[in-house]
Amino acid sequence: MPIHHAQLAHDVYFALEDASPEASQKLVADCYAKLARIDGVVFLAAGTRDPDLVRDLNDRDYDVSLHVFFSDRAAHDAYATAPTHLEFIAANKDNWRGVRVFDSNLRAR
Repeated sequence: MPIHHAQLAHDVYFALEDASPEASQKLVADCYAKLARIDGVVFLAAGTRDPDLVRDLNDRDYDVSLHVFFSDRAAHDAYATAPTHLEFIAANKDNWRGVRVFDSNLRAR
């Protein structure tokens, strides 16, 4: 399914206790390894905050971002309890200082 057919976007911003490059890259790698193949995921991207982007409007209170587009709301809801999503949380949550989630309806276009 092409990304333009996605119906819901799930953006997650992680602030880490250990924000070293190694810890940040471990979280990014786990996003791809554990989350990208969950049914209903149309697109997934993860990365680290760009330290050179320091404009007044840039929110810099995070270290790693995750962007997941879903085929529909049911896929988003199933993702929440998918075993590999729960494994991802268990494997990484001890290093999370804060997590912010932004879900957007993409059908309103």
